[in-house]
Amino acid sequence: MKIEAITLRELKIPLVHFFETSFGRTYTRRVFLVTLHSDGLEGWGECVAGEDPFYSEEYIDGAWDVTVRYLAPAALGKKLQSGCDVPALLARVREHRMAKAAIENAVWDAEAQEKAVPLWKLLGGAQREITCGVSIGIQDSHEQLLQKIETELAAGYQRIKLKVKPGWDVDVLAKVRARWPEIMLSCDANSAYTLSDTEHLASFDRFNLLMIEQPLWSDDFYFHARLQEQLQTSLCLDEAIRSARDTEAALELGSCRIVNIKVGRVGGFSEAIAVHDVAQRFGVPVWCGGMLESGVGRSHNVALSTLANFKLPGDVSASKRYWKEDIIEPQVEVLPRGTIAVSDRPGRGYELRRDLIENLTVRKEVLRP
Repeated sequence: MKIEAITLRELKIPLVHFFETSFGRTYTRRVFLVTLHSDGLEGWGECVAGEDPFYSEEYIDGAWDVTVRYLAPAALGKKLQSGCDVPALLARVREHRMAKAAIENAVWDAEAQEKAVPLWKLLGGAQREITCGVSIGIQDSHEQLLQKIETELAAGYQRIKLKVKPGWDVDVLAKVRARWPEIMLSCDANSAYTLSDTEHLASFDRFNLLMIEQPLWSDDFYFHARLQEQLQTSLCLDEAIRSARDTEAALELGSCRIVNIKVGRVGGFSEAIAVHDVAQRFGVPVWCGGMLESGVGRSHNVALSTLANFKLPGDVSASKRYWKEDIIEPQVEVLPRGTIAVSDRPGRGYELRRDLIENLTVRKEVLRP
């Protein structure tokens, strides 16, 4: 396929309910979509960079700029055989993985359409249903949190993940465990602690958690390995895993026992598959994390989660948890047993609601060779 043009869109979509982490609270999502035009096909990708450089150094305005000035010009006019060809085209630009992922994943989507196969099969997926959990942000009160957990459990979700930070951790976990002693429960700190908090984090062991996700620095393996030696609870790395090479280093050091794969964070499907394969070789399970994606990014997460080593419930939840109206149809739905069934339609498996996309678009730019 030849990349004839690339369209960039920014959409502004309000969340159904605010989402708060240790970084702060989000009410509205700025969504950055990339459309690749090739031989009458349109492949769609989503850049999951946040509004601000808090989760990582990437943020939407920087991602837009680097795409316009460097990434799109490197891809425009090129003939490609596969999505696997994209990383080499963009390799001259260091970092900027989320921006690169949007372009690469759009190529994978176009390739799946061209070959008339579902994206998940093109990626090498094998699971016809993926298991789902939910990530619940910091709330205004313990009572509000307990009500949200009750709602999500009633919807069938198989794992509850709670965002935590100093001052919103032990008391919260104790109340949740007292009410639901048997549910699969985990927590995510988004780097809110340091090694001086080891004794405090060790107190989490009594809550029988599936994992504590990224408690320490976002770029660290060494101190996570030291912390893991002191805990019974498994650590999971998120922000620190940016590549297959990072994954191998972390697992050799014993920095974690579980890996979270976010396709945007690692730079696209090619690297996400490589991370999956390294973890599988080490016998370490993986799961798919979420970045408040629209239906485009969510459909890609569904496809990735069909790979064999995605053995734990991910954060790929229903569209309605985040949006009054998603930009795809059908919207992503979770079955009562807490799973999402994958589609056999070519490409991403979901149609685009183009009128809604246009109505929500606040910025648009078409790039050509």
